[in-house]
Amino acid sequence: MTRHSDSAGAVLRAVLDHGPVPRSSVARATRLSAASISGVAASLLDRELIREAPEAAGPPGIGRPHVPLDINPEAVAVVGAHIAVPHATVALLDLRGQVIAQHRTPHDGRDPASVLASLAERIRTLREKRGKRRILGVGVATGGWVDAVTGTVVEHPALGWRDVPVGATLTAETGLPVRVDSNSRALLRAEQLFGAVAGRARQSAVHLFVGNVVDVAFATGGVVHQGPRSAAGAVAHLSVEGCAERCSCGRTGCLQAAVSEQTLVCRGGATDLLSMVAAAQNGDARALALFEERARLVGRAAALLLDLFDPEVLVVAEAGANRIPACLEVLRAEVAAWSTAGADVPEVVRATSFPATVLAVAGGAVALDQVYARPLS
Repeated sequence: MTRHSDSAGAVLRAVLDHGPVPRSSVARATRLSAASISGVAASLLDRELIREAPEAAGPPGIGRPHVPLDINPEAVAVVGAHIAVPHATVALLDLRGQVIAQHRTPHDGRDPASVLASLAERIRTLREKRGKRRILGVGVATGGWVDAVTGTVVEHPALGWRDVPVGATLTAETGLPVRVDSNSRALLRAEQLFGAVAGRARQSAVHLFVGNVVDVAFATGGVVHQGPRSAAGAVAHLSVEGCAERCSCGRTGCLQAAVSEQTLVCRGGATDLLSMVAAAQNGDARALALFEERARLVGRAAALLLDLFDPEVLVVAEAGANRIPACLEVLRAEVAAWSTAGADVPEVVRATSFPATVLAVAGGAVALDQVYARPLS
């Protein structure tokens, strides 16, 4: 990576954080010279990643007017794809991480060839409907063990996948650059870029994702840890007191077996998770009790993570905590009861910043993280 490319990423992130913002303020935020800001800004303007925002300029003064810079929300976009156990989500996101369009489709089958062929077709369809936006790339998020360097799903037991070259396959099918990462790492990057507590998440953060797959990511100094084999964050078999479901590994007490969507839907006698959420929101006592029980178990796992990492913020992406306020309070109460870290739990333990679009944002963030790191590539 060139120094100019490094500087471009710093400038683009400063405009994201502060825009509309004068070039002088970008220089202070990035500690770059005025000449460097001028050159980098010209390159970013040429690529339509940023725009000049004269409407945000202050009253005219003496000398040359200073036109603020802002993120360009209209010219470019990324495709975000999320591969869940029952379905796949494909979305179009702008540079602020806003979801422009998204579609969720059940899998016809779970074999990799079928899922990826269908996903590639939906990406092509979304590109055709993008209007005038230039597509910068595709980000894919999924559960299990994901090697982000090679774009390979090394192991996804719930789908039955092993050593699936997702990135290479979709690049060949779509002609777009494709990056792949795990659910929690993707969503942690989204929190760092666009989240409600982005500043704190860039200092140190833990992200706990609870769906059909349960995984964790953690970051310090803005860097998300992956491990030498991209295997960091595997907590499916974390033993948590109160987990009584039998796991596929043969033991009881494993977190994923007790709190997965599949377990919850089965216990609730529902057709899918969203219908259970709606029932709980509408006052169904049994559905709400199941979500609150799940929140207690997730809270105990979160307490272990809080004590282990002592982060500035711990973000939980779980359907109950995301959409049912009572469940978030139950989860926080459980963290407070089980943690010994002495943290201000309501301040530290947060629900995801993207409750209605969490899967779309997960995929999109994998691509957007690269855009903000290397915008001139």
